[in-house]
Amino acid sequence: MIAIDQAYVMEMLDLLLRTPSPTGYTHEIMRKLEEQLAQLGYVMAYTNKGCGVVTIPGADASRVVGISAHVDTLGAMVRSIKADGRLRMTPLGGYMMGSVENEYCRIHTRDGGEYEGTILPTHPSVHVYDDAREQKREEANMEVRIDESVRSKADAEALGIRVGDFISFDPRVRLLPNGYVKSRHLDDKAAVAAVLGLLAGLREAQAEPICTVKLFFSTYEEVGHGSAYIPEDIQELLAVDMGALGDDLSGNEEGVSICAKDSSGPYDYGMTSQLIRLAEREGIRYAVDIYPRYGSDASAALRGGRDIRAALLGPGVHASHGMERTHIDAVMGTARLLAAYITHAEE
Repeated sequence: MIAIDQAYVMEMLDLLLRTPSPTGYTHEIMRKLEEQLAQLGYVMAYTNKGCGVVTIPGADASRVVGISAHVDTLGAMVRSIKADGRLRMTPLGGYMMGSVENEYCRIHTRDGGEYEGTILPTHPSVHVYDDAREQKREEANMEVRIDESVRSKADAEALGIRVGDFISFDPRVRLLPNGYVKSRHLDDKAAVAAVLGLLAGLREAQAEPICTVKLFFSTYEEVGHGSAYIPEDIQELLAVDMGALGDDLSGNEEGVSICAKDSSGPYDYGMTSQLIRLAEREGIRYAVDIYPRYGSDASAALRGGRDIRAALLGPGVHASHGMERTHIDAVMGTARLLAAYITHAEE
């Protein structure tokens, strides 16, 4: 039996959440991930575009199961530098501009510089602008105020800030004593923490999976092509990503969400059914849902023409692409369900 260490999972989740990784700017988090994997005795290889691959030999080498999770998050880039030194930004990933209003951020320059800033509407004060409340929150009306003595475009450029620099959002991580975790970027760092918990459990138990397992850590999921390439020998892909909550969905923050269908269509019947059976057998709290406005790394692989079976699961996360919240029980349940899938034969 694979035991998952909750303290370790929480430690890894905290580390991941506090490491900036807007999509396209993932070198630092991949370095930290590689270090953690090395401590567990695993070696990570890299694809050309910087995704990570870890191979775990199993009893049946003819069957290869992939497990994908993405380290990249929502963020922004500098679109232009205004005459007054404020920055116009262009979004990375799909989020509501209102969800990042008044958010603290960091600007990462190409020469290694880093500056604090705040994302604001261009009319940020009700004491000054008649339309401050009504101004539409859209890209053209949002800007970054740099926390330096900047009054002109030349002042910003003197700091080394240029068009194309990355902007990361303050995650505002809170790990509460009652098990709730609230932070930006739980999509998908909660899933990555679950995968690390699985690996630590495998190593501690000296357990061998029933099949060869290939972990795929994606760096471009938020822009749709994270797993457009996966290793050629993968036959089944378990995409581990956050479960959406709300409206007519039945999932919750304490349980594992199993997605039967998203915007790319239905997931594999057999794999999805197996996940449901295993969750019930292992006593893991779960819900099956449909996500009409959602895509995953498995979606990218299927759309890329890969001949694979695929399924999607992950911890339930409230307010996705906003100020997200989940519960450690959902993260642990995800790790336990993954462990069951790769150590139990299909029924």
